[in-house]
Amino acid sequence: MNYLEFEKPLAEIEGKAEELRAMARANKEMDVEKEAVALDKKAETLLRDLYKDLTPWRKCQVARHPDRPHCKDYIDALFIEYTPLAGDRNFADDHAVMGGLARFNDQPVMVIGHEKGHDTKTRIERNFGMARPEGYRKAIRLMDMAHRFRLPVVTLVDTPGAYPGKGAEERGQAEAIARSTQKCLEIGVPLIAIVIGEGGSGGAVAFATANRIAMLEHSVYSVISPEGCASILWKDADKMREAAEALRLTAQDLQKLGVIDRIIREPMGGAQRGRKETIDAVGKALETMLKDLSGKKPEALIRDRRQKFLDMGSKGLAA
Repeated sequence: MNYLEFEKPLAEIEGKAEELRAMARANKEMDVEKEAVALDKKAETLLRDLYKDLTPWRKCQVARHPDRPHCKDYIDALFIEYTPLAGDRNFADDHAVMGGLARFNDQPVMVIGHEKGHDTKTRIERNFGMARPEGYRKAIRLMDMAHRFRLPVVTLVDTPGAYPGKGAEERGQAEAIARSTQKCLEIGVPLIAIVIGEGGSGGAVAFATANRIAMLEHSVYSVISPEGCASILWKDADKMREAAEALRLTAQDLQKLGVIDRIIREPMGGAQRGRKETIDAVGKALETMLKDLSGKKPEALIRDRRQKFLDMGSKGLAA
């Protein structure tokens, strides 16, 4: 288990319980189960207290937790007959973006998502989930295909933002993001986006301009990272806690503002402590959202999607 900074007291208690059990395994005559169970109960209470009212900055930390399930985990668990489609037919295949044809509850769909990787090798290969222009152009190609064959599109958003490297800018990063966002608004099929971790800047919007947008309870979605915001506003990245408060980047804030439609509950302690339960909850939410959109005509889907984004911010203006 990887522990976050604010979880260090919990790490000590759970570590002590595991030490006692390890000692008992080494010496069969020792009986430490009573003490270990007491520590387990103490850890459970502390875990509940820590996650009862997370600050926005702590939610950022949880959203970035390396043990959270990533796009590939959801695809492997929720979809069958997944056939990956690679490349943008122009430059290369971006491994930060994965996508292809699949079946969800026996319904053909197109699934697209950011993949961060799970260890050092795969994180480098996936560029930590930061897509280059060819990744967004691959997504455009897949959305075009889904539109042509009348397949619903499911996007799984988990990126700190689009890759800002020199090569990416030379190949038209901003234009690729804009065209991906435009394509989201144009396709005449249901488009559902789920933020499963980080939803960073235009790199996330390019996949999340959808009919229905859901977020996991401890995921975040913002125009810039708290560290980036703090560096710009206060010239001090250490003010990221204040920036996280100001950005209103939590699922709860964004639902109040009308930016997202649904919050998907996570197990106590976050998705990293209950991967299967989290994936199952995402599957149930996806099933409900697909049913809500089934049977709608292409014109209605496009009109409702555009109106949804034109209406964003109206709640705040009315107040």
